[in-house]
Amino acid sequence: MAGNDGFGVKLERETTPGSGNYEAIANITSLSGPGLEREQIDVTAHDSEEQWEEIVFGIKRSGEVEIDVNYDPAKHDMLLDDWNSSNPRGYRITWPDALSTPWAFKAGLANMEPEAPHDDKLAASLTFKVSGKPNFGSAA
Repeated sequence: MAGNDGFGVKLERETTPGSGNYEAIANITSLSGPGLEREQIDVTAHDSEEQWEEIVFGIKRSGEVEIDVNYDPAKHDMLLDDWNSSNPRGYRITWPDALSTPWAFKAGLANMEPEAPHDDKLAASLTFKVSGKPNFGSAA
């Protein structure tokens, strides 16, 4: 098989910071991230071989996790606690692969944008900013 179906991905939020107990965020329709980035430091010098650019890698940027949900205030407004908090909380993504691979990380809610069109469902887009080193492929 050449790939995996994305259906069934889960984003879970630690119920109480530091507890290790997680609860799934309901009604996710789309998830992306975390987008990882690495600073590139140009160390090219006048004696670089045949004028080829040379770089070293610097700071690792942890990126963001973005989700879209079928918005239900009763199931999603608890996330506003994270927006109001200055401290990141534990989250984890469980990928729908054969091993149910988890990625655990600390994050804070950076953006929440609900929408209520007159001819469609309630929806919301949420952006979580990851803080610190994610734990790829290991349980939180």
